[in-house]
Amino acid sequence: MKLNHPSRSPGLRRRRFLASLLGAAGVSTTLPLPLSGADAPAGNDAGADYLKELEENERKARSKDGKAIIGIGDKLKITKIETLLVKPRWLFLRIHTNAGITGLGEPIVEGRAKTVATAIEELTPYLIGKDPRPVAHHWQAMYRHAFYRGGPVLTSAISGVDQALWDIKGKALGLPVYELLGGPTRTRVRAYAHAGTVERIKQRQAEGFTAFKTTPFKERPARIVENKAFIDKAAGRFAELRQAVGDESDIAIDFHGALSQQTARLLIKALEPFQPMFIEEPVNCQEVDVMADIARGTHLPIATGERIFTKWGFREILEKKAASILQPDLCHAGGITECRLIAGIAEAFYAAIAPHNPLGPISLAAGLNLAAAIPNFLCQEQSSLGVGYIKKPFQIRDGYIDIPTAPGLGIELDEHALANKIDHDWRNRETYDADDGSVVDW
Repeated sequence: MKLNHPSRSPGLRRRRFLASLLGAAGVSTTLPLPLSGADAPAGNDAGADYLKELEENERKARSKDGKAIIGIGDKLKITKIETLLVKPRWLFLRIHTNAGITGLGEPIVEGRAKTVATAIEELTPYLIGKDPRPVAHHWQAMYRHAFYRGGPVLTSAISGVDQALWDIKGKALGLPVYELLGGPTRTRVRAYAHAGTVERIKQRQAEGFTAFKTTPFKERPARIVENKAFIDKAAGRFAELRQAVGDESDIAIDFHGALSQQTARLLIKALEPFQPMFIEEPVNCQEVDVMADIARGTHLPIATGERIFTKWGFREILEKKAASILQPDLCHAGGITECRLIAGIAEAFYAAIAPHNPLGPISLAAGLNLAAAIPNFLCQEQSSLGVGYIKKPFQIRDGYIDIPTAPGLGIELDEHALANKIDHDWRNRETYDADDGSVVDW
């Protein structure tokens, strides 16, 4: 009978293998590793000892962390961070300081508000006690101290914090944020409204808007390859909108990344005679090469960016010339700090910036400050001018909004008006194909 050599025991081999890995990582391997009940000595709580050792090693590693030099001050400190779920689907952020100055931000992933609120909680230990004014330094710390970087949740949380820090810095200095970004390049900011019907677009025109955005008319979700009737109806609806407001107004159309490239190409060709201001997300934003090919095949401007995060995400779009209009969302892409850098990179490629914003008035205020400070701004999306949310709502005049003049972001929340808008449980829509029940984009 052949006996197993001790060194060939499966349990021992596993222990030695894991011990070598932990040793390479700086973890002591003097204790037995409890890989299974058969491996652990009877009556010995090796698992608890092992966890205690890991905790101790983590404590020692933490004790060797570098001490922050920038952002530590006695005169101005962050003392409290709070988030508010606000109807219809927003998340507001308020950062308090020991000087009584508060900063506002709007960190949100639509349909994931509570997830982002938790991400804010995870950033809080870093922020409490810090001087809020070195904004770019804090951005780097929040982004780079996460081993797993990027993604919509983290960058949206950072975006809201970044907006609030700029708000505090501006208020502390008595200046609008755009003054801290180099001063204004314009005195007012063009904005566009959403409208999908003739009645609605005429109403928004009467309110003072001269630019609009719609979506393709569709009685059902688009198929991978669509028939002529679908394309004709979608183009016909756009033609009706064009006729309703005339050729002096601009109308963009958002495909929402929900069309296949086959159908997108057909619809773009049909829309060309009506000259849309731009075609937004003709295909999913991840299909950069396809989008670049579509851009080469039409004289209409291609826009994208609402689901792209940080300067690194936009680099490929610009390098491959997939779009000439970038739409970073200041609540998703990294806040004011990062979107200012994105705008600078875009300028080098002769691309324009049209910030995405289907959200609230804090997001709009951040966008207006960015638009005021960059030379390659095109148009600002908005869904709320702040009525019922801020003390002095923005006003549209001849298609434009005057840039804010108050310090920071230039707005104050209307606490009384907000009282009946706190809390929501907004969820993303669930859409299915009516013919076969498959999941479709909305």
